[in-house]
Amino acid sequence: MPLITIAFGILLSTFYGALYHLIRGGSSKRIAFFLLLSWAGFWIGDSLGSYMGWWIEPVGLLNAGVGTIFSLLFMAVGDFLSQIAIRIKQS
Repeated sequence: MPLITIAFGILLSTFYGALYHLIRGGSSKRIAFFLLLSWAGFWIGDSLGSYMGWWIEPVGLLNAGVGTIFSLLFMAVGDFLSQIAIRIKQS
């Protein structure tokens, strides 16, 4: 994959993470959390989409559509799971 394609994928997934943080709000730890989830989701989605033959809105060699879907999915699930409080029952 050419370097410009990788740079565009990083830029796009960073935009998704920053936009999600802007909408959901939170601290600087939360923006780092959303960015990591967005990057992971985007590249896993890109790779899985290419492997499975799912091409939605390709941009050159970048499977941007599937990457976007997985990026949003990872952030939504990560956000939901981070809101769950774990209670330990002490007896």
